[in-house]
Order: sequence, then structure tokens, then C-alpha cells
Amino acid sequence: MTQLPPERSDADALAADWRALLGTDAPTTGSIPAPSTGATPAPAPSTGATPARGHAPSTGASPAPAAAQPMTRREIREAEQRAAAQAEAESAAAAAAAGTSPSPHPAAPVQPQQEPLQQLQPLRRPQTGPSFEELAGAQHPAPAAPAPAQPRSAFDAHLAGEAPPIVPRPAAEPGSEPPQPTSASPFADLLGDPHQSVDPMADELGRRKPSRAERRAAASDPYDQHPDEKPRRRGAWGCLIGLLVVAALGAGAFFFLQGPINAVIERFQPAADYEGAGTGELVFMIHEGDTGESIASNLVDADVVASTDAFIEAVAEADPSPVFYPGAYQLAEQMSAQAALDALLDPANKLENTFVIPEGTATVDALTPISEGTGIPLEELQAAAAEPPASYGLPPEATSLEGFLFPATYTLDPNLDAHAVLQTLVDRQFQALDEAGVAPEDRWKTIVLAALVQREAGLKDDFYKVSRVFLNRLDPAKWESGLLQSDATVAYGTGNTHLVTTTDAERADASNRYNTYVHPGLPVGPISNPGDLAIDAALHPADGPWLFFVTWNLDTGETIFSSTVEEHDAAVAKWLAWMEEHPEYG
Repeated sequence: MTQLPPERSDADALAADWRALLGTDAPTTGSIPAPSTGATPAPAPSTGATPARGHAPSTGASPAPAAAQPMTRREIREAEQRAAAQAEAESAAAAAAAGTSPSPHPAAPVQPQQEPLQQLQPLRRPQTGPSFEELAGAQHPAPAAPAPAQPRSAFDAHLAGEAPPIVPRPAAEPGSEPPQPTSASPFADLLGDPHQSVDPMADELGRRKPSRAERRAAASDPYDQHPDEKPRRRGAWGCLIGLLVVAALGAGAFFFLQGPINAVIERFQPAADYEGAGTGELVFMIHEGDTGESIASNLVDADVVASTDAFIEAVAEADPSPVFYPGAYQLAEQMSAQAALDALLDPANKLENTFVIPEGTATVDALTPISEGTGIPLEELQAAAAEPPASYGLPPEATSLEGFLFPATYTLDPNLDAHAVLQTLVDRQFQALDEAGVAPEDRWKTIVLAALVQREAGLKDDFYKVSRVFLNRLDPAKWESGLLQSDATVAYGTGNTHLVTTTDAERADASNRYNTYVHPGLPVGPISNPGDLAIDAALHPADGPWLFFVTWNLDTGETIFSSTVEEHDAAVAKWLAWMEEHPEYG
């Protein structure tokens, strides 16, 4: 039983007929006999008549064979291979007979144009015409030479259901360079993208180096940014950050260079100075060992000159160099530096037997100017000060002359001895107490408090507030401990009569009888020689709740008064900062 091949569409039949027409065969409506799988059959002799459609021609000898079976795809491929081999062999034989060498690249084996139709036609419909054996006896002229085989097209392979034919790549000419692959994209080689698309501009772009924008666009990921995300504005932020950095650098430079810059400016600016010979009168003391700088500083403190630099410049420009002698000199207030220098060098302004005891000076420090003003040896004055306090009429609580040498300017009789000179100063203190209305029995207590106020206060108005602070601390209802906590008293007990600062160890030293951080109440005795202002403040303190005060500026005497610990801590921090800037007070 003959197995029918699968039916093909009319489109496939039309394609087969078109291929047969191109191959010089008329379109067929029947089947095309399949070629034999053996040798090419000899053409049958012509009978002069065309056999009827669907019937074998009568030969008179050969019986009619059975209907031919359709060829499978494998048989078709084998037939093609044999036909290609036969064509190649015949081509080689013809070339050898002509005396030419065969081409190193033989042509691909081909087969007659009608052969694909013969192969594909059985696949279209069952065979109904005469078989190949019936037509074998037909007379056909033998071909002179096999026609060159035509390459099998991809279309034919598609119609036959086969893979496209593989056409061998022509070999390169000797000495020629192999063709270089051309990237379809100008950035395929740069980015290693295996998916290359056909780009008509690829050759043009491949001849030049891609720009930075092109490389950036090729390297960027189009899926990095969210479609709703706004582009970042880096330019404005960058400028703002740059401005902030520049401003910070400028502020830091100004902070660190402010001191040197001011020093340079001051160096090229003239020193502050008053004009003229000044006004009023005052007695100025030059002590033994004073230098030009110390004299200039004392003149500024007494408001005789405006600045130390102005006086030092005047001394440096003097020719010959001036020589200063200890003693008291009659000067005026707010004099020019040159006028003050001339007055100190003028012998007529030197006061004989005259000396000055500044307010708040301790007794041990007051003996030196007395000796310089009177000419009495310092040893004699020290011995007279060591005599019993009772010999000077002091209260029974007194153990020394401390607190009872009234600070003032004295011009004394040159015939007085050391004891008489000191007695003169004690009597002047008694006079001040009497004028202030202090009873003799209250002299001791008043002098002790006044001496403390004199040492701690700076400005005139602060004297009365300082007195109130100490009196509030002596009130158990306001300050339970009764500790005055005065650094001036601790410093006096250590022998540092010219300082008001102390250390933690000194404030914790209970052996110091003047340590008011440890011992409650007033100190055991006066710590300086107070003047009229301090005595009045001790007798008439200001009204206020203050329990703390800090003189944070020792140059100007500015003081901060507080009622709470928090306020006081802030004031102390301000004072410590000032002390760091003025180590000469430390």
C-alpha cells in the first residue's frame, strides 16, 4: 500500500510550478517521476507519439511497472550528494582533458533546475502519471555534458523543509590581510556590548574617537534615575559650600591673626599721649630699683601720662639718658609724656622728706617708701614696726601695726626718728576713724572689715556692695557656714601681699589663720591699711541680696555681683578667661 505524503498548501504548489517554469519545464498538473537512486537511466527511443496523460507509453516489450513510491528527505539528500560528486568528477575530468589545472576552489555541486521539483513534487500530492521506469524507454537526446550545477537557494531549502545550504567562505588571497570585523555600534568595542545593531553611521563614527559626552551617554544606565526624580542641582549647592568654606577660613584667619595684626598697626601708629603740662597737683613716688618701664606704669596708674609707650619713647629719645632718683615729686594730672619726664628730671620738683602710702598697701610694703622719702634706713623702720602695738596706742586685739598706718602723702620734719614717723601715720588713722564716727571700742572691728573691703574692691561704687556681701555672709540666716571665702585673706596669710589669687592647696590649708575658706567669720586681723572710702563703706554698706562677687577685670576693677551659685560660676569663668589673656597678674 502506498503511503501518501502530507498535503501541502496551494501556495507551496504554486511555488513548485514557478520553479519548474524557470527551469524550462512546463507547469505540471500531475506528478513528476522521481529519479532513480542508481545510475542515470538511458533515454528511451522516441515513438513519435506523446503518451497519454496518466498512462505509460507502449513499448511492446516492457510490462507496465507498479506506481513509484515517494522519496523520503534522506533519500533526496543522498541523491543530491551523489549528483554533486558526479558533477565534480566530470568537471575534473573535463579540465584534465583540456590540459588546465582544476581551480583550487571547486564550484559547489549543483543539479538540474527541475530536480528540486522532482524532489519536492512527490511531497505535494500522490503520483498519478507514469513512473520513472515507464519513461526510461522514451527517446531523449543524451546530454553532451552535464550542465553546471546551480547552488541550492535558501528558498528551495525552505520549500523542502531543510536547513539553508552552507556556502563555504572564499579563501583569502595570499598576502592579503584578513577582513576586520566592523562594529555595528561605535561603542560596541568600548563597552563590550554583544548586542550590536545595524547602524548606517557606524562606519563614519568608527573612524573618530568618541567625545566625552558620547562616552558618558554610552556608559550611563538609562534605568538609574526614576522617571519622577528631579535632576540634582549641584551647581548652587557647590557654590554655597564654597562660600561657607571661604567665610570659615576668613573668620579663622582673622581670629588667629588679630593679635599680630593689631601689634603691627600699633607699631606704626603713634602712642596715645596727653598734651601740655597737665592740671592739678599730685605727689608721685619713685622707689628704689624702679626702671623706666615701672615708672611709666606707675605714671599711667596715677593718670599722669596716657600710655607707657609714650613715656618710654620719650625716655629713649632723651640725650643723655635720664637717671631717676627715689623720692617724692610734685607732678600734675594728664601731662604729656615729655612734660612728665622733664618734671621728674627737674630737682625743683623733688619733695624733701615726702613720701606716699597708697591705699590698700600692707605695712611690710609701706616701710620702703617711708625710708625713701625720709632718708631713714629701712632697718630702723622695720625695728620700730616690730615694737609692741600697745606702744602706739592700738587696740588690745592688734598684734602689729597692720591696718593703722593711714594711706596718704606725707611731708614730715626731717628730725623725726623711725618710731616718731610711724606714730605720725597711726595718729592719722585714729583721726580718720574719729571723723567717721567710730567709737574707740569699735576701732578694731571696723579696721578689720575696712581693710578687707579695701583689698577686694576696685571701683568706688563697688566698695559699698563688697561690704554688703561680707556682712550678708556673716548673717547665719543668709549664709549658714559663715565662711567669707576671700582670696585676698588667703594670699595675705601666705605672704603674697601683692596678689589676690590663690591655689586649691592654699585655700585648703587650715594652718593659715587668715584662710577664710576654712575659718568662719572675719579674718584674725587686718590685711591692709584702709583709707577713708573703705572705712565709710564698712560703716555704711549698700542694700542688696548679693552673696558673691568677682572682680573679673583687674585693670579697670570691674566687678560682677551675684545672688546665686549659677550666676557666680558664670562670672568666675569670665574672670578666668581674662586672666589667661593677662598672665602678668597670675
